[in-house]
Amino acid sequence: MPKDIPWHGKTVHTGVYKQTVAGPRMVRRLNIDGDGQGDLGGHGGEQRAVLVYQTDSYRYWANELGRDDLVPGQFGENFTVDGLPDDEVCIGDRYRIGDALFEVTQPRVTCYRVGLRMGEPQMAALLVAHHRPGFYLRVIEEGEVEAGQEIIKVSTGPEAMTVEEIDRVLYLPGHTREQVERALRIPALSPGWQSSMQTLLDQADSEGASSGSAGLNTAATAPPPAWPGFRPLTVTHLQSESRSVFSLHLAAADGSALPAALPGQFLTVKVRPGGSDPPLIRSYSLSGEPGTGAYRISVKVEPHGAASNALRAHIRVGDHLDAAAPRGTFRLTDGDNPVVLVSAGVGVTPVLAMLHSLARDHSTRQVWWLHGARDGTEHPFAQESRDLIATLPNARSTVCYSRPAPSDQLGADYTEAGRLSAELVRRLGPPTDADAYVCGPTVFMDSLTAALVDCGLATSRVHTEIFGAGSALTPGIKGSSTTTAPHQPAGPPGTGPEVSFARSGLTVPWNEDQGSLLELAEACDVPTQWSCRTGVCHTCELALMSGAVHYSPDPVEPPAEGNILICCSKPAGEVVLDL
Repeated sequence: MPKDIPWHGKTVHTGVYKQTVAGPRMVRRLNIDGDGQGDLGGHGGEQRAVLVYQTDSYRYWANELGRDDLVPGQFGENFTVDGLPDDEVCIGDRYRIGDALFEVTQPRVTCYRVGLRMGEPQMAALLVAHHRPGFYLRVIEEGEVEAGQEIIKVSTGPEAMTVEEIDRVLYLPGHTREQVERALRIPALSPGWQSSMQTLLDQADSEGASSGSAGLNTAATAPPPAWPGFRPLTVTHLQSESRSVFSLHLAAADGSALPAALPGQFLTVKVRPGGSDPPLIRSYSLSGEPGTGAYRISVKVEPHGAASNALRAHIRVGDHLDAAAPRGTFRLTDGDNPVVLVSAGVGVTPVLAMLHSLARDHSTRQVWWLHGARDGTEHPFAQESRDLIATLPNARSTVCYSRPAPSDQLGADYTEAGRLSAELVRRLGPPTDADAYVCGPTVFMDSLTAALVDCGLATSRVHTEIFGAGSALTPGIKGSSTTTAPHQPAGPPGTGPEVSFARSGLTVPWNEDQGSLLELAEACDVPTQWSCRTGVCHTCELALMSGAVHYSPDPVEPPAEGNILICCSKPAGEVVLDL
């Protein structure tokens, strides 16, 4: 059963510490009686009810690692078996053991906890690199199972794709389209792996596809950045958009056309507050029409926003602003299905770029424009969005003012009094085959995303954009839901190159006492996402805005061009991370 284990000053709640049992055990749809998983997000459930590992792999690792202390259960498995090697067992194979019937659903998804149990931090990567992951079973018929019973193969899965092969398709370079298509034809393959395979197929079909594995992380779906690091752009125009929002128009300093950005992407800039203070690094969505050879970013001036106030106070036409290339995975996808663009406040900026793109292409797609503002003075791009919507033959607009001013006209300036709410979206009933793009405050996005799913949209078709730091993913760590504002790490400051966390607005010197950029981020309470911590799962993959890194260990598969894995990298100089 799961227990608490101390680890790196934290507490891990995990069920990886298995031990042998005597006598029969009842195997049920979700588990084996007396067994449990500590992290149901990454383990367990119907598709991962029983984990299998082989005695032959035990012998292999004993020799490979020079170990004589390996005992059954040490790899976190439920069944330690003779036979059933990963390069022979196929996804969809069915086996009867005792009174129960099982079906192979997917390889083990390796995480740091198998390394914790083994006392070998790189174990998660080694299992993949050495083609010995083990696999999960789904329980087709519940029943009692006992050690020593024969494993009887009942049927072979379609496509005859082995556990080892499909593990290579997802985690290692060199897969083929034919392999991905075969995997998608296996009904027994778990939904999570089916989704990853479909993403790999979509990546192969898309123009300008990235060099990474989109099946592991959406960060790999973005094309490579148009230029490395930061370059100076010239401010050509300043425009007030509302009481608190203004736009900066930017052009190449040498007069050349800037590379086209994808609608929905953002620009990361260095804002110089004046004097000898170091620059502030911030990201702002591109709000103008893509592909014009110039950029427009729009900034909301917050009362205590150091960067936004510095820009409003000091930036002038003709000034230079250092900018990294457009980045981001929140972007309009091609197709002819409906598009739902949902925003609140300054969250309108990325979806406005999408609206520009649809209007430029004279799109005949259904377009739903849903926007919420306080009143007319806080409604940026009001006339611009109305003009764009008017050019689209199948567009409809709903604009909500939560506190309309006496001068605001119902039916002209806005269509609904009150907030843009989940209840309103459910009442409007957007088309269920739409792709929805939602941007605004986090609570707003959570509420509207739930409403869109309630209306019948697939979760995978609801896309959100977060302006600040994203949510953390720290599997199995107790107390990780508590949030602390990012800060300088405790102890003496480091003496290495500066590491900037762009979304968190924090720059700190590198400290060689940290084993990786991930460990530095954790020391600063910068929200991070990770799982294996050894360069195999790519959960921690993110954009490197500038600089370079060294890897130790090397990733099993390199990240997409322009991205890094922070779990196994250190800065080779000053770096700026999209974190």
